[in-house]
Amino acid sequence: MEALPRETTVDVLEKRLREDILAGRHPAGSMLPPERELADRFGVNRTTLKHAFGRLVHSGLLETRHGVGTRVRDFLRLGGADLLPMLVRHSPDWIGEIFEVRRSIGALIAERAAARATAAQIAELRALMTAVGDSEGGEDVQLADAEVHRALARATGNRVYVLLTNTLFNAYLPVRAALVEPFLDARAAHDRLAPVVEAVAAGDEEAARGAAGAYLSATERIMLEGLAASRERRDGAR
Repeated sequence: MEALPRETTVDVLEKRLREDILAGRHPAGSMLPPERELADRFGVNRTTLKHAFGRLVHSGLLETRHGVGTRVRDFLRLGGADLLPMLVRHSPDWIGEIFEVRRSIGALIAERAAARATAAQIAELRALMTAVGDSEGGEDVQLADAEVHRALARATGNRVYVLLTNTLFNAYLPVRAALVEPFLDARAAHDRLAPVVEAVAAGDEEAARGAAGAYLSATERIMLEGLAASRERRDGAR
């Protein structure tokens, strides 16, 4: 019997089952072992197991049917982008794929913002850019930079772009601290992003798309280098 810490039984059990699912030890479409068997394996009661199952059903990894059992959901076929933060926590390898989407969506958002931004939205973007340059500390600069991108998405007039931007930011929140490198120098962060906002303010769609692509590629490279360095430090400390 594999006993778990009693004070966080549901949390630890949920994490253990999630890791087993994401690592493929319980493949998509497969049935989990009967509740009694799993409860005995982990040294918990069935009520605790049901609580953990409930969380995994809510997160989209399991589905339960009365009288049938609990099946592992094919999250890659049926799941949504809301799963990304959990997947990044499981494996930072997802970050590269998130950044690929970020690059494409970000450039398109800048282009659409250049075509549709109102005078009030342009004024907001410039105020937010000032906040980027005035922020102190990598985390504050990082958050100020994120607000510029949210404002760019709003300036498109398309709420789906706003939700996509939120989704992409939320996706890498679990490893945000390891992605702070581009924001350690507030002035450099400001100057890197400024061409995007100025192209949007000028209504130049092509320039906005190009500037956004350059910005996103540059910050992606710096962030991935920082993430790799963080992994090396962590591995070296073991």
